[in-house]
Amino acid sequence: MTRFSADTKAEAVVTASRAEIWAALTDPALIAELTPFVRRITAEGDHWRWELSGLKVLGVGVEPAFTELMTYDEPERIDFRHDPPDGETERSGVEGWYELTEVDEGTRLVTSLEITLDLPLPKASSRAVKAAMGKVVDQMGERFSKGLLAHLDAEEVA
Repeated sequence: MTRFSADTKAEAVVTASRAEIWAALTDPALIAELTPFVRRITAEGDHWRWELSGLKVLGVGVEPAFTELMTYDEPERIDFRHDPPDGETERSGVEGWYELTEVDEGTRLVTSLEITLDLPLPKASSRAVKAAMGKVVDQMGERFSKGLLAHLDAEEVA
């Protein structure tokens, strides 16, 4: 197995209140519903267990499952980091954060995340794997954003 990572950062001003966005981002069932390839998210306290399906990277099908420790600084910031249960090895994980800032038009939402996967591919394929992972991450982000806006009955301010 070789470890590969892809990251992304996004920023948008959304015509919804910070409280509405906060409520959505802290609801694991809603996040699972809005995020493509996510089969389910199970919350146990501040730990969220993500189970994904249907992902392909360079023809290799993967169904990552990973545990994230969620840290909240309400109403401004949500941090998440890979934190598997004691004694368990997880071959994937995510590290990142959301920041929410009130602005005249609504809320500025900034997010940053890095996804890491162990895949049965040679290290020499890292450039191609990273490009493929980047496309999947971008697709997930775009579809999540559209779903979040629809859920909030909001728009992105240009």
